[in-house]
Order: sequence, then structure tokens, then C-alpha cells
Amino acid sequence: MGTVEDYVARVEETCGEEKQFVVIFKYTSKNQAIAKILKKAKVEKSISRIIFDLTFGNVSFRLYGTGKAIFRNLKDKEKLQKVLADLLL
Repeated sequence: MGTVEDYVARVEETCGEEKQFVVIFKYTSKNQAIAKILKKAKVEKSISRIIFDLTFGNVSFRLYGTGKAIFRNLKDKEKLQKVLADLLL
């Protein structure tokens, strides 16, 4: 079993009224990360298997086939790390 850092290249935080986190997955493990996330999260909407609108618990996020995910309405990075750990490990 690995760690979240095995999958995540970097995390960026957006500014503005609604806080969002942009997660970029490592190129070498993005397909594995996407497969794990799709297995655990509920798909609300999918566009040609390129863009997925997902929910996991009470967290909604968008996952792109390019290896990027945008998490909405999370309070802080600690909550994001917990969600990523639940999804990827």
C-alpha cells in the first residue's frame, strides 16, 4: 500500500469566494489514480470519459482524464488530504 504522495504531483489552492483545490496527479500513476477514484466515488455526470463530475461522501469534485481534479467547498488542506487518502488508498 502506498501513500497519497505516490499519486499526487502537486496541489494548488484557488483564491476567491469559493475555495477550491486543484490536484495534479503524477503522469506515471495518473491512470491508476483515476481508476481508483472512479471505483470509489459516485459518478454524477460523465462527458465522453474525459470529464467526470463526482461525489464522495459530501464532497463534490470534477476529475479530468488528463490527470487533474478540482475539489470544491473544502475547508482546508487537511480535509483534502483525508479525502484523497480515502479515495486513493
